[in-house]
Amino acid sequence: MRVRPLLGAATAAGLLLLTGATAAHPAASAAPEESVTVDTAGRITADGTITLSGTYTCVNATGAVFVGSSVRQGTSTTSYGIGGTRAVCDGKQHRWQNTGRPTPGAIVPGAAHVQATVLELRFVGILPLPYPHAVKDQDVTLARS
Repeated sequence: MRVRPLLGAATAAGLLLLTGATAAHPAASAAPEESVTVDTAGRITADGTITLSGTYTCVNATGAVFVGSSVRQGTSTTSYGIGGTRAVCDGKQHRWQNTGRPTPGAIVPGAAHVQATVLELRFVGILPLPYPHAVKDQDVTLARS
């Protein structure tokens, strides 16, 4: 019996299961009472540290939930993650604020594009799979602070 074909088949089956599990939770399935906003102004310090903020509301979470954010500028397709904040999904509106420092010089003061996501890690069996509660894309201005 050859082991390599069996391993390949097992890997493919596992990927199909994972793909099916993650596809069952598209971002569009967010409850109407769930949302995330991004403030239109962010801050950037002389050393390139960026602070982004906004609000979020989420409900019905069974796992750990975070508000993540990323930023990009101009025509670049490269986004830089800017921190993560633990979220409380109690149906009330809360403020979030994330701070991070991307590659030096990658982001400068001025116009930028931010994406904020309220993301839950739900366990399916023993695997933590991402479940988006809300996503927001927002143009912002990064001001020197």
